[in-house]
Amino acid sequence: MTTVHPPAFADQVVTWQRRHGRHDLPWQNTRDPYRVWLSEIMLQQTQVSTVLDYFTRFLNRFPTVAALAQGASDEVFGLWSGLGYYSRARNLHACAQAVMALHGGVFPRTAEVLQTLPGIGPSTAAAIASLCFEERVAILDGNVRRVLTRFLGFDADLSLSVNEKTLWTHAQRLVPLLPQNMPAYTQGVMDLGATLCVRRKPLCDTCPLVSSCVAKREGRPEYYPVKTRKLKRSAEAIWLLQAYNEHGDVWLVQRPEKGVWAKLYCLPTFSSSEALVATLPAEQAEALTASPTFTHVLTHKDLHLHPMQLRVDSATWSQRDGRWVSPADWSQLGLPAPVRKLLEQMTAPRLLGL
Repeated sequence: MTTVHPPAFADQVVTWQRRHGRHDLPWQNTRDPYRVWLSEIMLQQTQVSTVLDYFTRFLNRFPTVAALAQGASDEVFGLWSGLGYYSRARNLHACAQAVMALHGGVFPRTAEVLQTLPGIGPSTAAAIASLCFEERVAILDGNVRRVLTRFLGFDADLSLSVNEKTLWTHAQRLVPLLPQNMPAYTQGVMDLGATLCVRRKPLCDTCPLVSSCVAKREGRPEYYPVKTRKLKRSAEAIWLLQAYNEHGDVWLVQRPEKGVWAKLYCLPTFSSSEALVATLPAEQAEALTASPTFTHVLTHKDLHLHPMQLRVDSATWSQRDGRWVSPADWSQLGLPAPVRKLLEQMTAPRLLGL
């Protein structure tokens, strides 16, 4: 591993960020912890280009943490719909409410206390504390992990928690000595990972750290970071009942609090076509039409979805969990991405011949 003096690393990152880093994103150039926190949560597992529009819409509707805390959960999910990883939206709402209830509407100023809030882990807490309050704490998101392991030549397997903790220790050792440099430093290491030290074909020749980077010296930057444990993928088949009434409304149910698509509104789901048919009268079962099967990919699982369409009259629809929702209303609800896609592609007028 490199033996570069820690201040030299931080100084290089800070100088580069101020001259060449990103400065035009809507959550940058601010010390507002609400905006920084919102962006950090949205950017987890999600590209900047996708987050931009969502961030703006969220701020327009919920400009402050107080406004978000008072918002209805359905509206929060509706604004989040399409970003995926919906536990983030649940925690976002819960966190805003905790900030109001426990901290008088003011975000805590230290990473240690920030981590006690719902949905805020060590790296997110450090990002808020360093960017907004100049605390000397290191972040370690995916981009930063890549920068540091390459720069240090840190080749320990990060699938082991002990090695992850060791990398945290190195990351903390590299932060600037001057607290006022923390915002530029934190933004800088994130920018380096996002723009130069990318996963494939990193732009090493334009990197400010190139002269001391172990991975560059070795000629194998794409070897880092090392993580040998692979996610075990599974698959699940789900049948979706896409029922419309004579008004073009669609029947939706709210998912349970746990499991896939937790608390989102969804078409009724079944484990098999036989299970779906068993819930319908014979004449409705005979009227079912199948749409093409498609696959929706989650982090750990592939969902093989089988949509089944059914036009029914409201008067003959038996009492069951759920409710009729008009197109104007369902478009504002939190829906799983594949369900939203189905409803947008097969609009009620075209499906019903209205």
